[in-house]
Amino acid sequence: MDLYFKETGLGNAETIIFLHGGAMAGWMWDDQLKAFSDYHCIVPDLPEHGLSSDVKPFTIGNSAEIILDLIHEHTINGNANLVGMSLGAQIIVQILSKAPKLVDHAFISGTMIRSSSHSETFLKLLNYAIKVYKPVKDTDFFINANMRTYNMPKNLFDKFKESTLHVNDDSLDRILTESMLFKLPNGLEKVKAPVLVMTGEKDYKIIKESANDLIMSLPISRGYMAPKVGHIWNLEDPELFNWVLRRWINNKSLKDALLPLMY
Repeated sequence: MDLYFKETGLGNAETIIFLHGGAMAGWMWDDQLKAFSDYHCIVPDLPEHGLSSDVKPFTIGNSAEIILDLIHEHTINGNANLVGMSLGAQIIVQILSKAPKLVDHAFISGTMIRSSSHSETFLKLLNYAIKVYKPVKDTDFFINANMRTYNMPKNLFDKFKESTLHVNDDSLDRILTESMLFKLPNGLEKVKAPVLVMTGEKDYKIIKESANDLIMSLPISRGYMAPKVGHIWNLEDPELFNWVLRRWINNKSLKDALLPLMY
């Protein structure tokens, strides 16, 4: 099965590719598609997610290669602006390490990077957490709890539940393990594309630590926090997210609306 993706604005020369978070799907970018009708936009469902649930196996490396194929085959100029949230942001980091010349601007938010080695204790805790999560992940109670954690609008319940159900137990193992064990890849010091590294002000501690690691590793990068929001902040405050994205890819200042990235 081929990767599913939605494509809009085919007549526009400049491309934006949006990569969603783990256990979600391309619908999380619907507000961005409306706001960027003047761009050629590509929104895939990542392997083992959404309508690409039969594209297996999920790995961050394989997903990066698939997105590079999309850039080669579906863009006019042979490059793209890349926008990623959480798991999607990790895939963009992998792309930057492999083929930075194909990236015009990158906007990554909620990117977890482990800079330390993976101890046996950590791996055991990860396996235990996945084992505990599996039996409850598809329940309405837990789905609602996840939505409250992310401060997601209640009207997205059906879409979020559908995405959750598309991820079976084997897929969940691969997705969570790939994300939790993702480390800084080699070659980021050679990236010449401008990279915006974002977190929400209410984002997790490890995400803010990771953002600082990324800023130190990427030569042409800027780091900010979006005020008063958490991890999936394009759904919490789409107006602010769209404002930041448009100004970033057009090389305009962001200081007035954002907070300094400090941890």
